[in-house]
Amino acid sequence: MKIEIYNESQEEIFSVLVDSLRQFNFQMMGEERSQPLIVVMRDDSGEVVGGIAGRTIYHQLLIEVLWVHDDKRGQGLGIQLMEIAEREAKKRGCIAAQVDTLSFQAPKFYEKMGFEIVGKVSGVKNSPDRYFLLKHYHEA
Repeated sequence: MKIEIYNESQEEIFSVLVDSLRQFNFQMMGEERSQPLIVVMRDDSGEVVGGIAGRTIYHQLLIEVLWVHDDKRGQGLGIQLMEIAEREAKKRGCIAAQVDTLSFQAPKFYEKMGFEIVGKVSGVKNSPDRYFLLKHYHEA
């Protein structure tokens, strides 16, 4: 055997790892395709001023990133982006959403959006606390 270490992205290797893990997941859970979900907000000049990106899989919305430009914060754009993404996730059959965030980022924002802290990593020297949050969608 040979072990290799890379210091830059290796898309081909990443794809092999993801595809192999998916095959295992399919055996355990049945086939389910991960589908990207991205909502972008642009200003009048076409510049991206905010967005949310993640994916839906196994009836969950997995939020990877939510960002709003510094100049646009506090105007409800993050809430609007979340509501649109969650509405689309529900259309896809999602019954829950999950996200992780750092202590200086947005744990309070997600709690206001109905997420519950289900895990926390703290006490790592020179590293902020990391929160794991979950939101269950209730049927109307």
